Amino acid sequence: MFENRSVIPLLLSSIAGMSTVLGAFIIFFSKSQNKKLITFALAFSAGVMITVSFTDLFVSAEEILSKYHGNINGVLYTLLFLIIGALMAMLIDEFIPEAPRKVPSEKAGKLYRIGFVSMIALMIHNFPEGIATFVSSYDNITLGSTITLAIALHNIPEGISIAMPIYYSTGSKAKAFKYTFISGLAEPVGALLAFLFLRPFINDIILSVIFATLTGIMLYISFAELIPTSRQYGYDKVYLFSIFLGICIIPLSHVLMG
Repeated sequence: MFENRSVIPLLLSSIAGMSTVLGAFIIFFSKSQNKKLITFALAFSAGVMITVSFTDLFVSAEEILSKYHGNINGVLYTLLFLIIGALMAMLIDEFIPEAPRKVPSEKAGKLYRIGFVSMIALMIHNFPEGIATFVSSYDNITLGSTITLAIALHNIPEGISIAMPIYYSTGSKAKAFKYTFISGLAEPVGALLAFLFLRPFINDIILSVIFATLTGIMLYISFAELIPTSRQYGYDKVYLFSIFLGICIIPLSHVLMG
């Protein structure tokens, strides 16, 4: 079924996606209700998401849409889909159930919602990344390997943003890994669908709309969920250090990629 040329691209997309699970390993080094660690993980994840949104997703979407529709319309369309993404995240947030009450905590429900919304957003994020990894690797293995490295570096801290809230809201490491695994699985699924069905139809416009919409989702998660919750524990210095560390990680990953 799979031609030899397709095996390596599918493998690379799987590696990139499953690197998300590495972020969940941080829970092995944490104690239940370690509030400093919760503050660190949430603020760090916010820094990563905000930076990915503005340095990668928004820029790529605006560049492509401006190319096809002109500079003004390109910016307006990008902002439109950003707002649509934020509204989608808000609606998802409204319908997410409260956390299971196995672990008594007044913030358990809030943390569970953060982890769940993060999983949905990163699944949407990982799906087109899987397509991009497959298509680039199919044409150029070297280019695909570089993209895989960059995506893996992004996905590890993004896995933290799912695993930590789920773990601290449910007390279950198994659930934290399950949610993180589901998010990472979207990447090889995207690659598989690209191989089977989507290659003739995927184009720059569709990907740019996905990226702009995802920008809105990730910014909503960061500003409405991650940052407020991380500050509630009162560790302001940890919060500031962590969010700036998260902001710095993505440019460093770009340097390593280059």
